[in-house]
Amino acid sequence: MLPTTDAALLARTARAQRDGRCPSVVAGVVRDGGLVWSAGRGEVAEPHADVQYRLGSITKTVTAVTVLRLRDAGLLDLDDPLDRHLPGTPLGDRTVGQLLAHLAGAGSESPGPWWERAPGTTLEGLGLTGADVVLPAARRFHYSNLGFGLLGELVARARGRAWAEVARDEVLLPLGMTRTTPRPSGRAAAGYAVHPWADVVLPEPEHDAEVMAPAGQLWATATDLGRLGAFLLGDTGDVLAPDTVEEMTVPAGVDPAQPGWSSYGLGVQVQRTAEGTVLVGHGGSMPGFLAGLWADREDGTAALALANTTAGLDGGLPAALLAEVREREPRVVDAWVPSAPPVPLDALGPWFWGPMPYVLRAVPGGLLHLGGLGRPGRTSRFRPGPDGTWVGLDGYFAGETLRLAGDHLDLATFVFTRTPYDPAAPVPGGVDPDGWRPA
Repeated sequence: MLPTTDAALLARTARAQRDGRCPSVVAGVVRDGGLVWSAGRGEVAEPHADVQYRLGSITKTVTAVTVLRLRDAGLLDLDDPLDRHLPGTPLGDRTVGQLLAHLAGAGSESPGPWWERAPGTTLEGLGLTGADVVLPAARRFHYSNLGFGLLGELVARARGRAWAEVARDEVLLPLGMTRTTPRPSGRAAAGYAVHPWADVVLPEPEHDAEVMAPAGQLWATATDLGRLGAFLLGDTGDVLAPDTVEEMTVPAGVDPAQPGWSSYGLGVQVQRTAEGTVLVGHGGSMPGFLAGLWADREDGTAALALANTTAGLDGGLPAALLAEVREREPRVVDAWVPSAPPVPLDALGPWFWGPMPYVLRAVPGGLLHLGGLGRPGRTSRFRPGPDGTWVGLDGYFAGETLRLAGDHLDLATFVFTRTPYDPAAPVPGGVDPDGWRPA
């Protein structure tokens, strides 16, 4: 970072540490595969980027990766009911995908003592009952730590060993996250609660959460968390295919409690800032610790913050750091270069859905884009599918099949023609033989 950027980022971090009365804060910015800037404030030992903090629910992103690796290996499907892979729970009819997106209606917490401050137990020790199913499936977003505990147990049984071992061997070590562990190891911050009316602190307990560990157990340094940020930006290290990471970031469940546009994908939160920037990542909290990791995939930049306090850290600090970098050191995009379109040129250009003008364009990445021409319309991008077809990636036609049939396009029963209601094309319902006429 430039000296002026460095100063602005440090000022933001220092104010967050002071105003939040955090015993310590470590913040960082990620570009090009790792930390390019970081700072520690308060009582944090140097080198600050190598001190472990508890990640809390950022752990859920790692858990989601372990589940999606099973899916990508053909060992499960996101539409599989939980009972197929983890029998005997009251949530057996809810799907793996619903659990990943917090749409399964599972209780927010596990039964028994508050799991974040008490020693953990096994799945059997939880003694789950119908009371742990609090909403119908797929009705609304309901954040569930319990759901991610169950997903971790699913992974453990599918792999035949503890979830933490799977996460270490299949995700953390391949990404080079050697200082990320289920319990504090080596140089680690102590977790504190800060009194609301006085500048005194109280140590918070730390236990092995056992079956609930996949919901919030991991500890990591800023350097390691920065590597996870690079993963979200697309540097996946062959742990997941880039397309799968893209899938994780597609909004599934919307959180209506948030003041802005906020949703959840598969193990990651997705939010749109007031400026229109879409960020993906996760926040985290455990007694004694707060954390945040947010990535601007369009800009190729991520930011993180770690603090050893139960409450107080401004959760908007990573987004504020990203905004500072975007303003002071905007990403210089790659130069445009010509490339061959993925379809013949005569297939591109204006098409009409009834009387409504659309345009089919070739866009970077070997994709097609169909959208309204000069006015809003049902917009989607399409990737190549089997047998010369195209499959919708997003928007109204996500998952639908587009077929280029010479004089028309077939898409989800709709027929797009070169002229409005072309009588020579197979327009559903036919075209009045007398054609267009004055009213």
